[in-house]
Amino acid sequence: MGSRARLLSLALVSTLALAACGGSDKPQRTVADPAPLRIGTKNFTESEILGQLYKQALDAKGMRVDLQSGVGPTEVINRALHDGSLDMYPEYIGVLLSEVDKIVKRPPSARDAYLLAKRIEERQRFTLLEETSLSDENALAVTRAFARRKGLASITDLARLGSKATVGAAPEFDNRFEGMVGLRERYGLRRLKMKPIDVGRGLQYPQLDSGKIEVAGVFTTDSQLASGRYKLLSDPKGIFAKNHVAPLISRKVLVEHGPLLAQTLNAVSALLTTPVMRDLNAKAAKRSPAAVADEFLRRRGLKP
Repeated sequence: MGSRARLLSLALVSTLALAACGGSDKPQRTVADPAPLRIGTKNFTESEILGQLYKQALDAKGMRVDLQSGVGPTEVINRALHDGSLDMYPEYIGVLLSEVDKIVKRPPSARDAYLLAKRIEERQRFTLLEETSLSDENALAVTRAFARRKGLASITDLARLGSKATVGAAPEFDNRFEGMVGLRERYGLRRLKMKPIDVGRGLQYPQLDSGKIEVAGVFTTDSQLASGRYKLLSDPKGIFAKNHVAPLISRKVLVEHGPLLAQTLNAVSALLTTPVMRDLNAKAAKRSPAAVADEFLRRRGLKP
């Protein structure tokens, strides 16, 4: 074969090799690329929506993500982060401080709480990205009719119900400061009984309506609260903290994935307010968290 023929042959081989790689404009992955980002969510609908929002926004940037939905409550998912099973999950700052860090004396402001939690995480292998303006607090609710009959306005007033009251709440409520522990220690409600309910799916509301429970543990972004049928009891002794959301993430993966990771997650967080989250929760009553997140991101320009 002459030199001209050899050159043509080499050119053909190169062309075929490029075609085999897909011939697209997208950068080809290499063995040096980081592993997929492992995002976890807690075991209730709102957390699953948040996980989908972060995952799909990253997908749209061409980043590989493995989403593990419904991992468990804070105590479970935080252990999964610390043992390396997860790289990130959306966390609620007040619960992180009280139930993981065991800090029950509330910082003077929500911003102080965030900065404190961030400092604690950065002493370890993690950090908090920018927090949302969305705050989803734990709270106790009763029907308005029950509140009128019993004269209930605050958690303090539950003492007059004696042993006749049952609160329906998530199973972990029984062992949390933002739960039965705080209700006993700060309010003296030692005779209040608890019934475990899957509150993350809104199952406490039908039981409240039917009188099977008198009090319900709720989230302040629950769409059911917009009906006007329920009254949130005030919390003068402050067992329930402000709960702004922020991605809790491994510092190692932030370095491995580069600045686009934090930029994308922060862009999603910047869009999340309390009214927005209530609306997303309401939509998720009829559609999947994935579909709700997809529609939201497309409308906000974070997904084509």
